[in-house]
Amino acid sequence: MKAKLWLIAAIIFLLAAAVFAVAMTGHTFVAALCALAAAVIAFYHFVRKRALRIALAALLALGLAVFGVIEAPIVKAARTDAPDDVGYLVVLGAGLHGDTPSLSLTDRLDAALDWLEAHPDCVAVVSGGQGPGETMTEGEAMEIWLEARGIDPQRIIVEDRATSTWENLENSFALIRGRGGEPDGDCAIVTSEYHLYRAKAMAEKLGVECFGVAGRTSWPTLALNYFIREGFAVTYYRITGEI
Repeated sequence: MKAKLWLIAAIIFLLAAAVFAVAMTGHTFVAALCALAAAVIAFYHFVRKRALRIALAALLALGLAVFGVIEAPIVKAARTDAPDDVGYLVVLGAGLHGDTPSLSLTDRLDAALDWLEAHPDCVAVVSGGQGPGETMTEGEAMEIWLEARGIDPQRIIVEDRATSTWENLENSFALIRGRGGEPDGDCAIVTSEYHLYRAKAMAEKLGVECFGVAGRTSWPTLALNYFIREGFAVTYYRITGEI
């Protein structure tokens, strides 16, 4: 039985990978991590050469160290740091199912609602265009969602053309300036906690220093998946400068 423990462990990881990939939407990176764990277990069982085992261990340790360095600022930024007197919130869109906010977007809207209820002088810019499978723009859907929960329509500005985080921010900053405001130092970005680091970096590239309001991801496994994905997204962004 002891000799088969490696096989049992590998099968468990493979089954977990299949469940995350097929049955649980949005868990692609967690599924890949489980599949990698199964592959590593099989490698150490079948490959007997000590040099190859040491080489794989060194490669894995190096990969974990590099990924840890990349993830550290993402995790550090994954919190609310906006002061109470911030004048504007920019709420980033995150997809709709028809006209219904996705789970990620609902998490962001919950954070925006809590902030707006606690800070009655703050104005929200809800930003997002219309994507595939959506029957209205994300900006319109967010406006409807907030109004249905008691937020005064006069406190909501709709940005309905953006198709990326960069456009979310660029268009929203333009709308704030168009009404006589200045986003630099007086604006907080509302987005998923894992996304705050990259969103702030983009705002800085646009010449605007922003604070953050974190929308907490509802499912822990989904949060893990998106933190892993964000590590790759930040790496790509830093290397290429593209969104």
